[in-house]
Amino acid sequence: MTVDTSTPFVGLKLVPELFDHATLGMARSLGRLGVETWTFHDDPSAPAARSRYARKRIFWNRDERPEDDPLAMLEALAARIGRKAVLLATDDVSSVFLSENARLLAEWFVFPEQPEGVANTLYDKKQMYLLCKRLHVPTPETAFPESDSDVERFLSDAVFPVVVKGIDSWKLQARTGVRMVIVESADELRAAYGRLADPEDPNLMLQEYIPGGAESVWMFNGYFDALSRCLFAVTGRKLRQFPPYTGMTSLGICLRNDEVEASTVQLMHQVGYRGVLDIGWRYDARDGRYKLLDVNPRLGASFRLFVGSDGLDVVRAAYLDLTGQTVPSSRPREGRRWLVENLDLVSSRRYFRDGALTVGDWARAFRGVDEAAWFAADDPLPFAAMAGRFLLTKARGAAGPGRFGLFSEPT
Repeated sequence: MTVDTSTPFVGLKLVPELFDHATLGMARSLGRLGVETWTFHDDPSAPAARSRYARKRIFWNRDERPEDDPLAMLEALAARIGRKAVLLATDDVSSVFLSENARLLAEWFVFPEQPEGVANTLYDKKQMYLLCKRLHVPTPETAFPESDSDVERFLSDAVFPVVVKGIDSWKLQARTGVRMVIVESADELRAAYGRLADPEDPNLMLQEYIPGGAESVWMFNGYFDALSRCLFAVTGRKLRQFPPYTGMTSLGICLRNDEVEASTVQLMHQVGYRGVLDIGWRYDARDGRYKLLDVNPRLGASFRLFVGSDGLDVVRAAYLDLTGQTVPSSRPREGRRWLVENLDLVSSRRYFRDGALTVGDWARAFRGVDEAAWFAADDPLPFAAMAGRFLLTKARGAAGPGRFGLFSEPT
């Protein structure tokens, strides 16, 4: 792939995350082409910051320095770079921030400019649910309680299991340490609501649980230009997840699904979406339809699963389009497998315990992996740093989700 690499690139991440394999994948994807790539890290010890391709690093932790103004920081960064750079959001908070401050940021950066309100609508799960209803897009039935009495009304005809999660998942995780729980009874639901709800700022949703194994969970990764045309698209499935059964991809495979791709492209065209998209669907065998679960209007953590035969991914597609270069037609690599070593190791313990995974199945899955999130022969230090953190975390007995708890056993 021949690319004009004269324009710098900035991957914006406003939510601190020590074990950030998405930022590492971004640095490697563009760094291998020779693009000057600026990446955000918690601190110099972050594993992704050890990459040979992370030559331009910004150490910024919003949790530790809440007084810092992101706009002022980006203005200073733009002055430091000295010319306009491509800017992409790599987490939900950054996506909304970029959309809300687009007019000012456009003076310093080039990025996909969304129609007003689109990013918030896709990010906010309540707005997304209402949008699906208006556009007749299949999605799990959902309730949005704001009080104990709302929960009791829901329980009058509830069918279990029920998924309890945040309308704003990052806000819920920051306050409680969890993003989602699955409850099996009315008493479990009452307990979960009492533990997770914030009466001053209602942020919980009760979602219908769609039965099915990993084979029912489908993903779409794509890039849409300024006219909402899809210039790059790949679909795939989650083979294993972290946390098990409900979380992000720890082992995934690229497989063609024309229905998922067509449904996604149509929806994004209807709302006028522009930029990188990561979206999740689930096949409901009860009625034979794919149902929309989550929309991430930004770079997904598993984006390096979705790579074309010529090495194209959504980051490269965005860079080419936003710098006025042609995005080539790229054929998806059917059967390509991608692994997140740390997350899959922890999740596999749960799958083993539940009888959903055998040692033989686990070993055979590794033989087909085309790329790992952390290990790369041409860039070994991030894997070594991640492994060191793994051992340190285990030695300290870390438990539960959080900044240092990604390696802990999910409950």
